[in-house]
Amino acid sequence: MKTLSFKNGDTLPALGLGTWKSKPGEVRKAVYWAIQAGYRHIDCAAIYQNEKEVGQGISDAFSDGLVKRSDLFVTSKLWNDCHRHEDVKPALEKSLENLRLDYLDLYLVHWPISFKHGVTFASHREEFYTYQDVPLTQTWEAMQEQKASGMAKHIGVSNFNQTKLREILAMKGESPEMNQVEMHPFLPQLPLVNFCKENGILMTAYSPLGSPDSRAEKHKNDPVLLTNPMVEEIAKKYGVNPGVILIAWSLHRDIAVIPKSVNHDRIFSNFEASKIQLRDEDMLELRDLGIAHRFIDGSFFTGAHSPYKQSDLWD
Repeated sequence: MKTLSFKNGDTLPALGLGTWKSKPGEVRKAVYWAIQAGYRHIDCAAIYQNEKEVGQGISDAFSDGLVKRSDLFVTSKLWNDCHRHEDVKPALEKSLENLRLDYLDLYLVHWPISFKHGVTFASHREEFYTYQDVPLTQTWEAMQEQKASGMAKHIGVSNFNQTKLREILAMKGESPEMNQVEMHPFLPQLPLVNFCKENGILMTAYSPLGSPDSRAEKHKNDPVLLTNPMVEEIAKKYGVNPGVILIAWSLHRDIAVIPKSVNHDRIFSNFEASKIQLRDEDMLELRDLGIAHRFIDGSFFTGAHSPYKQSDLWD
């Protein structure tokens, strides 16, 4: 299993199981199967509303002797309604309670967007905080305190562009150790990848298969990454399914990747990506697909009633 290293020498298994959109009734088994298959990295978030079941799956694996706590790397994320300094610690404690863990290996600020406490998804102007109300620096100060307490071994962010990262990097103390963003051959994020590398920030790719379960009316005309002819051709060459190639693409770039699945066979087949060594010519062909597309555009945070703009999310 490929690993990435933090500055203090701790390692992160580069291939993990994502749990976004995994239903509570399915994710317990998915987590257990993933650990059976060899995954040692589980990615969670409070807003996924399935952390209790993720925790049950992890607990099942502990009880059956599949792994010890020290064998697993578990990530969770701070939701948008808990950005005030006083709300960060209780949010982390709630995730730990639901996951049945004493600490997280990595805790991320999920979005650079702030809601009033108790608002799950803001839809009216009065449900949002602005950066003047709750600066990102206030949230990051509280995140640093969680690392100092030991409840989070490492801290980072998700969906942060270069501008927002620079704001955090300008602070004293701990810098973000991770930035988790959408990333795949339709959205390789090269400028952001280079910026993070220059500043010692690791990266994790979410929606690495092109968010195939987001085919709602709004997205019905989106390009389909899994059936792209070049992706299919490379997959055929290696004798694997296209998803394995897309996961291997991130691993080849030294970027952690968290494909989501609740299907037993797909969880096991996705793990085969850890054994695929893509060639340079494969990477060049995937670079030159000729399609640029972001599946998760954050527009649900930047509508007419929001104080935030798309430029607050993407460079």
